[in-house]
Order: sequence, then C-alpha cells, then structure tokens
Amino acid sequence: MKSDRIGFGGGCHWCTEAVFVALKGVKKVEQGFISSLVPNDSFSEAVIVSFDPEKIDLAILIEIHLRTHASTSDHSMRGKYRSAIYTFDDMQLLAAKTDIERLQSDFGKTIVTEVMPFVQFKSSDERFHNYYGTDPTRPFCTAYIDPKLKLIRERFSTNVHASG
Repeated sequence: MKSDRIGFGGGCHWCTEAVFVALKGVKKVEQGFISSLVPNDSFSEAVIVSFDPEKIDLAILIEIHLRTHASTSDHSMRGKYRSAIYTFDDMQLLAAKTDIERLQSDFGKTIVTEVMPFVQFKSSDERFHNYYGTDPTRPFCTAYIDPKLKLIRERFSTNVHASG
C-alpha cells in the first residue's frame, strides 16, 4: 500500500489532528510542531498526515485544510498557528500552490496559507495525542472541533469515516 506525507498547520493541532483522523485514506496523523526554512524556521503547531493517495487525493486534503482553519486571516497568533502546507518534495509544493490558486475564488478574502518545505518536526506531549478521540465531550472539543467535523461530514461526506 502506497503512502505519502504532507504537513498542515493553521490552528490548534488538536483541531487539525481530529479533522484528518476522520478521513478515509489517512493512515496516521502525527500531532506536534513543524519548522521550515528562514523566515519560517520557528516551530508552529501542525500535523503530519500520512495518507494513501489511491484512497484520498492530495487536492482533497489541501481543500479540507483550507476550509477547516482561518486560512484567510492573518491574525496576531500566526507565529504559534502558522497557516501553512509543509511539503516533502517539489511536486507537492507545486500541487499545493496550484490548489490554493484554484480554490482562491471560493473564498471571500485572500488565502494567507503559505506553502513551504518541511524541515523539522517535534511531537507534542503524548497526553495530548488523539485529544478529540479520547474525550470528544470536552468543552474545547464541542466548541472548536465539532463544527469542523460537521463541515467535513457535510462537504466531503464520501471522504469521511462513518464514525467521523
């Protein structure tokens, strides 16, 4: 079975992890912090998504990422929550930039998500891994994660696990 990896950052990695865990074709989601090249060499909350490209297309993953975080907001917390797609090769980098350009007209504001090479990953504290899956009734989960999962169930129903 083939597997590719891509990194996504935007909001809290608890939210991002829960979104991608819910998708068919995603084999593994590693929650933590990713850095890229200067000037984006500081670590920012993100996930690495390992997926089977024969079961879920990279373009779908990118679109879901853009729609499940504030991809058009250049807010003051962007240092901690960099809106980014971290690529593992030049083909991914080109595909991500092309997908953002293709989707831009669907958004009312300019997409601020940056496409950059993956450089380094640090895992988050293990007690926060699978944060949503361990207790989806937490107030954070119901306030922030449930609406994202509702959105992907409605817009991307064929890509979501029945329990997602």
